[in-house]
Amino acid sequence: MGKLLWQPSEERIKGTNMYRFMAFVKERYGKDFNDYSTLHEWSVNNISDFWGAAWDFLGIKASQKYEKVITDEKQMPGADWFPGARLNFAENLLRFRDDRTALVFRGEDHEPVTITYAALYDEVARLAKSLKASGVGPGDRVAGFMPNMIETVAAMLATASIGAVWSSSSPDFGIKGVLDRFGQIQPKVLFAANGYFFKGKSLDSLSRVAEIIKALPTIEKVVIVPYTQKEPDISAFSNAVLYDDFRSAESGLSIDFAQLPFNHPVYIMYTSGTTGLPKCMVQSAGGILINQMKEMVLHTSVTRDDTIFYFTTCGWMMWNWLVSALAVGPKIVLYDGNPFHPGPGALWKMAEEEKVTVFGTSAGYIAALINEKALPGKEYDLSSLKTILSTGSPLSEEGFEFIYREIKGDLQLSSISGGSDINGCFALGNPIGPVYSGELQCRGLGMKVEAYDDDGKHVVNQQGELVCTAPAPSMPIYFWDDPEGKKYHAAYFDVYPGIWRHGDYVLINERGGVIIYGRSDATLNPGGVRIGTAEIYRQVENVEGILDSVVVGQNWKNDVRVILFVMMAPGIALTEEMKNKIRKLIRDNASPRHVPAKIIAVPDIPYTLNMKKVELSVKKMLEGKAVTNKDALKNPESLDFYANIPELQED
Repeated sequence: MGKLLWQPSEERIKGTNMYRFMAFVKERYGKDFNDYSTLHEWSVNNISDFWGAAWDFLGIKASQKYEKVITDEKQMPGADWFPGARLNFAENLLRFRDDRTALVFRGEDHEPVTITYAALYDEVARLAKSLKASGVGPGDRVAGFMPNMIETVAAMLATASIGAVWSSSSPDFGIKGVLDRFGQIQPKVLFAANGYFFKGKSLDSLSRVAEIIKALPTIEKVVIVPYTQKEPDISAFSNAVLYDDFRSAESGLSIDFAQLPFNHPVYIMYTSGTTGLPKCMVQSAGGILINQMKEMVLHTSVTRDDTIFYFTTCGWMMWNWLVSALAVGPKIVLYDGNPFHPGPGALWKMAEEEKVTVFGTSAGYIAALINEKALPGKEYDLSSLKTILSTGSPLSEEGFEFIYREIKGDLQLSSISGGSDINGCFALGNPIGPVYSGELQCRGLGMKVEAYDDDGKHVVNQQGELVCTAPAPSMPIYFWDDPEGKKYHAAYFDVYPGIWRHGDYVLINERGGVIIYGRSDATLNPGGVRIGTAEIYRQVENVEGILDSVVVGQNWKNDVRVILFVMMAPGIALTEEMKNKIRKLIRDNASPRHVPAKIIAVPDIPYTLNMKKVELSVKKMLEGKAVTNKDALKNPESLDFYANIPELQED
């Protein structure tokens, strides 16, 4: 049972959007909720009523009202949400058109760039006119190979405003990684910056852009955004134009928002691609809009008075999630660069200067702060900060306690978990509830999330597969180039017919809190007992001198033994004394079955481009199998070390 770390005050609870929503539902349906768990139970057992109430409470803008909320609450996949509705995704995100700050862009060592809601609307209008003039229409694909900057947001909104489909990757993707994604969806227009900055260095993107457009003949126009140079030379590109020359010279334009069905596509997202070509998940404008607004307004309690930041690239779903906050009207901070440049306080200095109220990051970043012995709460004025969000991997108990000890004692820490698949969360924050160490506060409203044991039975206080037993509007409408739905079905519905199996190994306790134990396909089975990798990571992160780790199961003598690889801090050696310390820590705080048979030092830990550890790729290397798509990795060369390790041939 996790330790209670924070409890919102009565005053804070009554000031939340969640509290207002409960009153709204009570007035509409006569339901009186004692707490979040009773609200959640109602939301998943009354799906039409909940999502209908959410539509009105969130103020979804539509030119035509829906005929019903959902055609069949038991149909999954394939449920038709809000049939009859006509709306536009971008119109909902551009509902505010005043002089309040919409976006602030902060790049490494660069002066902040700001744009108001009124100016953002104007920018989008000019881009939309130019995209239309370039022949882009509903259903066409527009791609971004961009840093996380204002122009990226404007290009996405302009794309959505005319009913075209946006897909993006970050500029640190390799050429093959980009082609594996964009090559499948055949974009008509590509937005790309001339370069980007990382650790104070200027890195060129144009050479890769040249290779990309050479391999993608469907790209008719390349729009180059000057970033690392004011006037980049694009003379070598026959179909390229600078951003300022592309957008319409007219200002004061009105956007003719295309009114489209609820399930018209808006985004194409991608699976990690570590086991083959990435799968292209097509997501609906209405589904993404209502689900992300639900998470932003109800679970994060964002209002117009907030300043929200999430450290993300444009290749991670958290970028899409962050940008959806425009529909609520806060100030959004975009950051591009290394979060530790020029030092570990970089993002906290920014948070102080911008008066950030909602700060989003990853568990890996928090672990790195701990290793750096950073003290953000003592070194920076974080009085504005009210919420910290963490995702990407399970946040350790030490990470939870570090945040309350060294960042701020009075804030809501929301460890959140979902995926690119739904462009949102299955489990996330509850602003009216307590925070317990190592625990995600709740399952999302309208998300019928359960844990299933090996027999496919619902279990409480027991580890199992994370499943969703009822449809949700942001589930993909289909996969690209999958006309019979076979890829889609195989991805989620093959194990439990008619039930979404997400691939996470979790425990849901009696109060509705969720503990994530890692990916279910990476769980370990020593002696036939299934354990999650996160249980080991939680202990290893507490060991001083270890920067990172990856744990896998090795098939050994008709069983599975646990192998732990650790990346040591510079100047620190992995001694027998340290190995024994690690083993004792794991034995005392997890169980004897969790104790690794081997602990081996490695120079690097492999990650996907979206910063997820790739246990399965490491396991393949140990088994002498080919890892077919190393371009999906941020540091593919790191895998080489894991092949033919002599120590793994010994008892």
